[in-house]
Amino acid sequence: MRDFDKWLAAFRPSIADYKYYVDFDKVFANVEAIKIPLNILNSLIGTKNIEKEFEAILKQYPETLKCIPILLAKRELEIMAMDDEGQFNFKFNRMNYTVSDYTKFMRKTGLFDLMENHIVNNLVDYVTGVETGLDSNGRKNRGGHLMEDLVESYLKKAGLIKGQTYFKEMYIHEIESKWGIDLSSISNNGGAEKRFDFVVKGKDTVYGIETNFYTSSGSKLNETARSYKTITMETKDLGYFKFVWFTDGWGWGSARNNLKETFDVLEDLYSIADLEDGIVAKKTEISHEENQRTFNVKRRRSSISYRPC
Repeated sequence: MRDFDKWLAAFRPSIADYKYYVDFDKVFANVEAIKIPLNILNSLIGTKNIEKEFEAILKQYPETLKCIPILLAKRELEIMAMDDEGQFNFKFNRMNYTVSDYTKFMRKTGLFDLMENHIVNNLVDYVTGVETGLDSNGRKNRGGHLMEDLVESYLKKAGLIKGQTYFKEMYIHEIESKWGIDLSSISNNGGAEKRFDFVVKGKDTVYGIETNFYTSSGSKLNETARSYKTITMETKDLGYFKFVWFTDGWGWGSARNNLKETFDVLEDLYSIADLEDGIVAKKTEISHEENQRTFNVKRRRSSISYRPC
């Protein structure tokens, strides 16, 4: 019988690797894609007649329009703004207002002030900084992928082969179609579509695996624990399917009660410490031993039934 408190106490504060903080390859690629129009706009820095020169650039080099949103830390090529003149929805993939209106946009957003007063000296460097800041927002997604990658590395170490004995990101209908099993108890009779991070095919059992890691608290954790408890209860009587959950992170400290409820009913709920203790390999060995016993029994039966003349 596992001790929940002891199990939870071994959770990690982070699984960040060196690439977790900023994906500089992505940052530099995004900047490189608009480097030429940014350098054209660089001519506005320190100019005394910025509005007139901006309008001239926009007419001669309309491609510069697309790099304006990122100067405001916006990736979308559409920006809404409202003042006493009304509400405007500026598009930056093509002009939908007059050049004069875009000039007002630059003035009222403070971008002209940024350039004409030398608050920045180079827009390429400035956008590199903006992209770096925006990329930090992707850490949450990278954290989830890091846990997926970690679990996958242990699946491989256990001898499982991608595309043969384990599969990545499979929907319920794909699992049902591939192995001819009924998972309508999870999918609400086909009304909901669930996707598992990994699916492992054993001899007689299909394993649906979910992975996540939470560094901080939030309502998402309680929702996740309740959802996975529901899946556990919906599949507990299915002899051909088992739900497996790998999770970790100090974020669970504030949601421990909901996690414990799932811990009490889900046999295959594991942490990083369990991975390091070889839980995947142990489960795989058990499955292999069961397969081997079945093979040996069949072989003995075959040798008994075969009697040479």
